[in-house]
Amino acid sequence: MSQYLLILCNCPDEDSAGKITEVLLSRQLVACVNQLASLQSSYRWQGKIEQSIELQLQLKAPARNFTAIEQAISAIHPYAVPEIIALPLVKLNAAYGNWIDEVTLT
Repeated sequence: MSQYLLILCNCPDEDSAGKITEVLLSRQLVACVNQLASLQSSYRWQGKIEQSIELQLQLKAPARNFTAIEQAISAIHPYAVPEIIALPLVKLNAAYGNWIDEVTLT
């Protein structure tokens, strides 16, 4: 398993994205959060095809923190089933990895 992750989480609005960002950074679970501008999401939910405008958070974190990140997001997120997808960072420069380790809890 990769030592570091890129975690994606879509949010319905600025307020929920801001709350999630603040909690994850203040608890030192993630090193960095990028919030992308609005995007159009299309998905199936409860037997229907839905569409909504969402914001995407891109979280950079050590893999060891994934469970705590998942729990924190789930406790705050307004969706019944929030998107929390982790992608392994297969390669990254050593200085960036060291920085992630320095600013997150071990």
